[in-house]
Amino acid sequence: MIIAVDGPTASGKGTVAAGLAALYGLKRLDTGALYRAVGLAVLDAGGDPGDEAAAVAAARALDLAAIDERRIRSSVVGLAASKVAAMSAVRAVLRETQRAFAADPAGAVLDGRDIATVICPDADVKLYVTAALPVRTQRRLNELRARGEQIGFDELQAQIAERDRRDMERADSPLRQAPDAHLLDTTDLSIEASVEAARRIVEAALSR
Repeated sequence: MIIAVDGPTASGKGTVAAGLAALYGLKRLDTGALYRAVGLAVLDAGGDPGDEAAAVAAARALDLAAIDERRIRSSVVGLAASKVAAMSAVRAVLRETQRAFAADPAGAVLDGRDIATVICPDADVKLYVTAALPVRTQRRLNELRARGEQIGFDELQAQIAERDRRDMERADSPLRQAPDAHLLDTTDLSIEASVEAARRIVEAALSR
């Protein structure tokens, strides 16, 4: 079984994907982490995330097992990720990595921004997870402050809105809800309620 979960930054898609993976005993890939890791690699090398050649080289050298989950979650890396993610050449490299992960006969849950539309268009179940911008901003702010990163709400909200714009307006694989994806709005839902709502969607889809 392949479950595809898409949505914007801090919508809860990662939480939903992780919860579904645990419920169904499936492996999970946070595809957004790949772009963050590429952006971080370019920054670590002293490069510009807007430099396509540097970003493509970093994508080709990416080692999934070596991704530093803590470092890739900073606001600076998030902005770098949105830049490299807009590059078709980078997406082409990482697209193969994602499809190889999804090809496992045992099944998988993948979350990102183009899973249901591009990476796994034939997924058994597709979800589009979203939430209001202020709520998403507060969620990400809580995460960043828990790691000791200091940033104001307004500044962060502007960054997330810019990330949304880039994701939705890029020419290659823009963020959008697939026609056959189930919408899940987590604005007023707890983590537990979000996962339960997603489980009900999956069960209903599979029963059909």
